[in-house]
Amino acid sequence: MKGNKEFSLLYPRGEEVEFKKLEDSAFHDLGLDVICKAVTSEPKEQEIIADILSYLTPDPEVTNYRQDVFEDVKSLPDIRGRIAELFEKIEFNRQFGVIRKSKDEVEGLWLLMHRLGQYRDYITCVDALKECLGDTRIRSKGLKDFKAYIDEVYADAHFNELKTDLEHLVMETSEIQSVTLGLNLNSRLEAISMGIVSVNNKPFKKSGIVSNFADGISGDRIREGNEWNGDMHYRLVDKNSSPGYAGFISDILKNTHPVLASVGTSTMTSIPKGDGLANAPAQFDVTLNKMLDSIAKSLRRTLDKYADMALYHIADVIPEFLYYIRLAEFLTGLEEKGFRFAKAGAVTGDDNRMRAKNFYNFKLALSLSDPKELVGNDLDFDTDHTIYILTGANRGGKTTSTQGIGLLFALAQGGVFVPADSFSFAPADCIFTHFPADEDKTMNLGRLGEECIRFREIFNGATAESLVLMNETFSTTSFEEGYYIACDAIRALLTKNVRTIYNTHMYKLGKDVEEFSGRPGNLGQKAASLIVKSDGGNRSFRLAVAPPEGTSYASDIAKKYGVTFDMLVGEGKTE
Repeated sequence: MKGNKEFSLLYPRGEEVEFKKLEDSAFHDLGLDVICKAVTSEPKEQEIIADILSYLTPDPEVTNYRQDVFEDVKSLPDIRGRIAELFEKIEFNRQFGVIRKSKDEVEGLWLLMHRLGQYRDYITCVDALKECLGDTRIRSKGLKDFKAYIDEVYADAHFNELKTDLEHLVMETSEIQSVTLGLNLNSRLEAISMGIVSVNNKPFKKSGIVSNFADGISGDRIREGNEWNGDMHYRLVDKNSSPGYAGFISDILKNTHPVLASVGTSTMTSIPKGDGLANAPAQFDVTLNKMLDSIAKSLRRTLDKYADMALYHIADVIPEFLYYIRLAEFLTGLEEKGFRFAKAGAVTGDDNRMRAKNFYNFKLALSLSDPKELVGNDLDFDTDHTIYILTGANRGGKTTSTQGIGLLFALAQGGVFVPADSFSFAPADCIFTHFPADEDKTMNLGRLGEECIRFREIFNGATAESLVLMNETFSTTSFEEGYYIACDAIRALLTKNVRTIYNTHMYKLGKDVEEFSGRPGNLGQKAASLIVKSDGGNRSFRLAVAPPEGTSYASDIAKKYGVTFDMLVGEGKTE
């Protein structure tokens, strides 16, 4: 995917940026699906957030550009709220505008009048947006460039000319207060055609003396001809009237629409069968179009002149702005509860590929009410620590830490502040995860076969700019077989200089890191043993670069579930 929009709040203007999309499995393994649902309950907004977080680029300028925009949006809640209100109005009009005529149909007056109101709203919103983004507190290049872009749109779209035209059109339509209809009847007093007699600058008012309809058509009160001398009473038809002429006229009156100028002649159109009640509004529109064809053409020409305005490009930025707004609001709420977040910094260079201070797993934090329950950790990726072999007791935090590192990259590259005291890194071109697959995905190949195929696909797609996260990979076979395959996988990853965390129960892999690092073809990069420290048999959830503790973690599991020899048959047996 390439970023090449006219303007975007997701990458610097004028740059062509290459993006790679996270696999759906990686998106799920990282817990990003859970995070999107926690941020907003609106499915459409969840899709927007998920889509942006799914596309990664290793360009550090893009990450820093997004981080700066997010900082402004988060730190200026008053501007954030006002822009959100403006965008809601623009988005409403844009969505309504999509409901258009059929391909070959000429826009009727009703749609033309809607476009008139739509353009007026756009002008109002853009004026307010210009003022809002002119706030001197805004520091990010993204929002400053957005202001400059709007200024360009304002000039290029001839806004002053548009304002003048709109004011003229609005002035004409604002004087129209009523329409006089003509209805032709057949011998059974059924409506056969209708038309407009006149367009008036005053509304009809209910007469003091109202004759009923039967009296109006009986005896010598039937008027000669059809010319109106101005002496006419207005009868307000009851909304609950029965079908027939009263119902038809009521429907017409309730759905009368504005027209553009007074007209001296009427145009008749046939009434559909059955009194035409259901189609009265559409029929009335046809009549208006026929009678006011020249005026409609003039209005259409005026509006079409601005049909390709860059205002619609401004509307295209709304989903991106919404993304920042929703995440800024969400993080602000978490900060109020005591959770901490930091602005990430993207860097270049091989020697400082990641430095995380006191980070924690963002997904885990969503399930906690007290931030004091979190355990923070430090971790670096550099030449001596390209691949981490992470070992430790079951349920000690290996998977949580592995996932947490992936979330640091995904959130930071999405422009979102990260759950840490500080975080600097070289962005990844993609994040690959090799977590246990669902049972139904291993039916044909078996678990080990499925694992091997997935790892080969990951290896072929990974580069020196990638991040690979492996969770108990090759653990579905015997220790000897799994260890043999895992050794080759680690050696192969070192030849590509791929940042990797491999959490595993195979502690021997952690003991063999020097052997992996000394093999030819690994470009001087090294593997390192990373452990979850035990604290007197208790789980500390703290990481340390150190050799594996002990020879096996099975004893921890046995103690937890009461199946040591002593606990089963002797002293210390549990109830």
